[in-house]
Parts: sequence; structure tokens; C-alpha cells
Amino acid sequence: MKKIIYTMFILTTLTFISSCKKALDAPAKSSLDESVIFSTPALAEGSIPGILQSFGETNSYRGRFLVYYGLNNDAEVYNGLKTIDDKAKLSNYDANVNNGQMNTADNAWAKFYEGIERANLAIRGLRTYGNISSNPQMAQILGEILTLRAVLYNDLIKGWGDVPARFEPITSGTTYLERNDRDVIYKQLLADLDEAQGYLPWPGENAITAKVERVSKAFAKGLRARLALAAGGYAQRLDGTVRLSSDPDLSRDKMYAIAKKECIDIINSNKLRLLGFEEIFRKLNEEGGAAGLESMWEIPFSEGRGRVIFDLGVKHLKTDKYTGQNKGGTDGPNPIMLYEYDKDDVRRAVTIVPYEWDGGTGDTGGYQVPSALGRLYFGKYRYEWMKRRVTSTNDDGLNWMYMRYGDVVLMAAEAVNELDGPAAAAPYLKMIRDRAFPTNPAKVTAFMATATASKQAFFDAIVNERALEFTGEMLRKNDLIRWNLLGVKIAEAKTKLQQLETRQGKYAALPAKIYYRTAANGETVEIYGLNFGDTDAQGIALNYPSSKAWTMAATGDAITYWDALAVKDPNKQQFWPIWQVFLDSSNGLLNNKNLNL
Repeated sequence: MKKIIYTMFILTTLTFISSCKKALDAPAKSSLDESVIFSTPALAEGSIPGILQSFGETNSYRGRFLVYYGLNNDAEVYNGLKTIDDKAKLSNYDANVNNGQMNTADNAWAKFYEGIERANLAIRGLRTYGNISSNPQMAQILGEILTLRAVLYNDLIKGWGDVPARFEPITSGTTYLERNDRDVIYKQLLADLDEAQGYLPWPGENAITAKVERVSKAFAKGLRARLALAAGGYAQRLDGTVRLSSDPDLSRDKMYAIAKKECIDIINSNKLRLLGFEEIFRKLNEEGGAAGLESMWEIPFSEGRGRVIFDLGVKHLKTDKYTGQNKGGTDGPNPIMLYEYDKDDVRRAVTIVPYEWDGGTGDTGGYQVPSALGRLYFGKYRYEWMKRRVTSTNDDGLNWMYMRYGDVVLMAAEAVNELDGPAAAAPYLKMIRDRAFPTNPAKVTAFMATATASKQAFFDAIVNERALEFTGEMLRKNDLIRWNLLGVKIAEAKTKLQQLETRQGKYAALPAKIYYRTAANGETVEIYGLNFGDTDAQGIALNYPSSKAWTMAATGDAITYWDALAVKDPNKQQFWPIWQVFLDSSNGLLNNKNLNL
């Protein structure tokens, strides 16, 4: 898919351009008539990369949504958060309509709707000419496009809350639309994904679903579960309040029932499996893309497109044998996460990297040096783990893993606990915990005994476990919103950050410094002082050649790290505002009255 996404798009470029230009007047036709395209499988399938092209645009997922959505919270932060500029404001709950990073006509909002319009045109064509009921190949194409449209709407709602609902190609009567209550969109998407999964094969059941860059039944079901949990949860509404939906069709019990069914179906299918935690991300970075493992669907980027490591990966200060770009580390873990993991939890070393690469050029290699406490890196995305050297100066080409099987297992645990109690839900949580502690089953047993003491205890365990499991995967903010815990957890994080900086509370006995040395090969670094129980006395006794103060403060800081995390009340701006360029072109129908701007 990476290599053919743009060439396949050529098949339908004329159709979509013609359709977009003429959509305000009448249903469009071009030299390749809709009736020909959507009754011919090879041509109809070409509409899929046409939709995905909207995902990969410079200001769409590639350089805007993936890097800026989901920050700041108790697990993930924008690493430049103390520099109060337009980039920081996208994360600190103080974004304005004229944000310099977003207020452009070709930004994520526009590109998501561009992809939706392309999907709408294809869905109309397939339903009209595709003989879906008698042609499984065309049905699969329809199922994939319905799912891709749901992905785009999922992220529109995550980013902006209540948005215009467009489920038909644009006409002169629908050029301008006001915001719809998101419940209308959720109900349509839940129905769409229920239909789509009926058309789609399980991972690996045919040549198309053999790779994770193509949509499968498992992903459609998993996305439906994710949307159900969001629809049944809390969020800031059009009236500005944070509340549950008042639509009885989207009640919490009904939404948890959907999530439970879909996740248990996936688990019982045995079409996916948990990998070792490090193995998940090594395979992602190695770009094999085989379906049927843990990754369920990935946004495909070509080698010259996509900024996953560029923005979310371990920082390389210079070009070296792994990468031709000195990038990484725009985002990183909240420093408190370094101390949330048990010392025997294998996820910490994979998820949180407390060093940077600073080395020579070409094949001379490099060496690793620790960074400051306030600048950690997501270890899930690493140039070092790729099988190719990144040569582009602007893009790394790594796919974005949109959903993985571990998420399905934990969604199952949450839903089953809600509906059936902790005893029934325990096996699913234990699956994740067993993987996190492969050499210490006694700690898993003790943890599960505490977690299953009550329904509330189990829910609290899920809240914490999802942070440990998914830090760096940008799920946390949306989870906290739907649980009505966004403000609570950010307040807790601020307190913990203050205590960590001043070595108070549970951090009181931590050493003031870290002590480190670099191995002769320049490829490994040993750091002492990152664990509870470590002391400065022991650090000095190790005689490591280097040490440094482990602090978030810096001379001349205009704002403390914890105050920069959220400048305003997060529950007053859970979502970004609609940018001014789109307000100006909405014929007065769009506004941001629900936000504290």
C-alpha cells in the first residue's frame, strides 16, 4: 500500500476532482462515469487510496493531528510546553481560533472533510452500482470505505467535539451546515460499522487483509467498540457542560454492551494475538506489516511521507547511521510516568527513554546521553529499530498504529466489569498484566487480588493500566474525557510534578542526581538514579564518569512545568475551537460558543 497509494489514486483523480467541482450543482460525472467505476472492482478499489491520500497530506494527520492531538495529560506532554507559543497552546487548553499552526484552509479539519467527501461519493457509487448483495469483492470495498469514514469522524469528534454531519455528497443545499450534536454522528457510525463488519474478512483471510494497512473485520469491530465507549461516556457538549448523552439509544449500559460484544467477538476469533511488549513496537518500526499479530490497522505512510518518529520518537540530535534527520521528541511522556511503573514492569523501558542520541555522521555511529527530567521520549518509535536508514530530512515514513489488540483486551475488561463485575472481567486484565510482568507472576497475583476487590477498584485499575499500556499512543486524553477524569488527573499530575521537582511526598527519597556512563560501542547507556530506592550515596560510589541534576527547572523559565501543563481549566476547553478560516467561510453557521476562548 505504501508504494501504490498515490499511483492507485490516479485512477480516480479525475472523478473526484470533477465531482468536487460540480458537487454544488448536481451529482458529478466525468470521462470515467460513476456507473463504470463503481461496477468495476479494480476501479472501485482505487477510491480507497484516494481517501487515504487525505490522511497523508502535510497538514492532516502527518504534520498536525498526530503530533498535536492528545496532549497534555497525566501521561503525555508537548515537550516544548514551557515555551508559550501557538504550538504549546494546542496542548495546554488555551488554543484560539487564529492559531498559527492550524488556522489554514488546508489543515486537518479541511482534510478530514475532504476524505469524508471522497468516501461519501464512493459509498453512493457502490450502493448504486456495486451489486453489494451479490458481489463480495465490492461489499468488502464498501466495508472498508465505511470504516475509513468512521475513522475520520472519530478524529473530528476527538479534536473538535460536535461537528457538522455530512453523510451524503455535497449539494447546493448542503454547502453550509451548522454543528450537529455528536450523538447524531455516533449513531450513524455505530450503524455503519455494524454493516461494514458484515462485509469484511478477518485479518489474513484473503490477500487484501494480509497486511495491516488494509481494514479488516477485527478493526471495524474494535473501532465500533471504541466509538461506543466514547458515545456512552462524558464530554463537553454544545451548551458548554460536561455530561453524558441524554439520548436513550446511547445510554452507558447499551454502549458498554456493544463494546463488550465487539471485543469478545475479536478475542474469541483467535485471529489476533498479544506479542511481547517490546516485540509490538520492534515489529512496527521494522515495517513488516503482517496482519494477525497485535497491530490491527495502521495509517500507511510512504517512505517520504509521515512524521511519527520525527515528532513522537526518540530524539537524535545529529544525523547518524540510523537517520538522515536530526529529529524526534516533539512530544514525550509526562515525567511522572517514569515513576508510575513498577520496577519489574517491562513496559517502562520500552515506553520511556531518558536519553538522546548525540553522535557522528554516516556510519561512525553515536553515543547516548541523558536528557533533562522534563524532556523524556517515547521509546515506542525509534530510528534505531528500523531496517532502513531514514534519508528524508522531513519525513520518516513510519506507519501510525491506530489500534492494537491490547486495546481490545482492555476495552473488554472495562466493559465486562461494568456489566458483569470484576470476577468476570479479571481474565482480560490479567492477560495484559501477565505480559507486563513475564518473570514475576507473584506480582500479577497480588495486583489482581487488589483489583478484583470491587467494581470500583477494578475500574480504578483499568484507568491506571491504560496509562501504563498506551503512553505515547495518544489514547489517554480521550479516555480521561469519557471517564470525566480529565480535570481530576491533570490536577493530580500537577501536584505530583511539584512534589517530584522538590523531592516531596512519595518522591522524597529519590536522589537529586542521575549517574551514567556510555558503553564503548556507543550504543548503550547505563543510568543510575531513576528508581525508588536509589540514593545519591550509591550513585557516587559507582564512580560513573558523568552525573547531572535531575530536574525540570531551568534558568529563566517564565512558567513552571506544572503550570504549563494546563493554562486554563481543561474541562472548559476539552476540544480545539473551529479555526477562524472555517468560521469565516461557514455563512455564519459555525461558532465556538461552547468553549472558554
